[in-house]
Amino acid sequence: MDQVQKLLERLDSYGDQMIEAQRELVAIPALGPTSGGEGEMKKALVVQGWLEELGLEVRHEDCPDQRVPGGVRPNLWGVMPGGGGPKVWVLGHLDVVPEGDRSLWSSDPWTLRVEGDLIYGRGVMDNHAALVSGFFALKALKEEGIAPAGDVGLIAVADEETGSGYGLEHLLKKRPELFSPQDLILVPDVGDPDGSFIEVAEKSMLWLKVTVHGKQVHGSTPHKGVNALYTAARMMIAARELAKGFGAADPLFDPMVSTCEPTRKEAGVSNVNTVPGRDVFYIDCRILPGVDLNQVMKAFEERFGAIAAEEGATVDLEVVNRLQAPKATDPQAPVVRALVEGIKRVRGLEPRVGGVGGGTVAAFFRQQNLPVAVWYSCEQSVHQPDEFARVSSMIADAKVLALIYAGLA
Repeated sequence: MDQVQKLLERLDSYGDQMIEAQRELVAIPALGPTSGGEGEMKKALVVQGWLEELGLEVRHEDCPDQRVPGGVRPNLWGVMPGGGGPKVWVLGHLDVVPEGDRSLWSSDPWTLRVEGDLIYGRGVMDNHAALVSGFFALKALKEEGIAPAGDVGLIAVADEETGSGYGLEHLLKKRPELFSPQDLILVPDVGDPDGSFIEVAEKSMLWLKVTVHGKQVHGSTPHKGVNALYTAARMMIAARELAKGFGAADPLFDPMVSTCEPTRKEAGVSNVNTVPGRDVFYIDCRILPGVDLNQVMKAFEERFGAIAAEEGATVDLEVVNRLQAPKATDPQAPVVRALVEGIKRVRGLEPRVGGVGGGTVAAFFRQQNLPVAVWYSCEQSVHQPDEFARVSSMIADAKVLALIYAGLA
């Protein structure tokens, strides 16, 4: 039996261990403080323990944040030494989104549920699957006595779900020497269920908080006040219309157009018979590359300002999160080519390379002119009730990563 076959068979034996690793992670609600949580440190220490079990030295570049116990958000990595080949980095994130409406879940979101090949729980897909596959690929190399072609690093960062200011953005600012353009950098965070899609480009991201100021009055005399809720509703409708002007359709992306979608709304008045004098809502904008976000902001300010004036209200716009799309990764970059060959060998598929509307932390690498590919076998369950992942997909992804680690793809 050749070396590759032994490596792949070793990974086939890890299914039960992967389930237990997921069980350990799901039980820790690693919510950032913006989402009402205590941060990611407890989960970070679990991942650190895994890496230390392999004999890896674990390093931290934690980010100060006095809103969480301990006062820091964790960013850690461990490196398995290898030969003279390019360094390989795999980056996953520790934080998850809240469970949302608990009644929509079929079971406790913080307790792993296993049904054959399917596992359920908050975070199993986004982004535990990345950490689990990345780790077990390293474990397989060690247990088979295969040295990586170059140094291999597994990174776990904080704050991906709420902007990455305490996560990868902080890590790149503090430790830029960790990465070079010759490295193969993989971010398992976007993909298709069959693992055939490789992301090389993203849309720009702009999250806006919109505060409408009107005049609160009794519900029976609306003509004496200014209805902030009604004014906000007009603005929500206008947001979708504005999106149509932000760039021509680009078939690289799905959807092919810019989107500006109202998403979150803060609580207003608690009774029916009061016209609200203040309303707050949020918009998630995903804008095609090449469109200047300054022009997007200007368009919102002008249109919302006009609506507010028509209603006798005023409006404030606050940027919650902003990321101008950087230059795409070259589809012929070594990291993309390695992924293509690994996917072909493991999955027997012809991979597809393209762009996505959702932003990922890969954008921070691309801003530093570091080629990066985003990929894994991603079920369409992220941020949803009954979030699920497949054990077989985690194993397949670990096989692809192991081949790349070993230079055997």
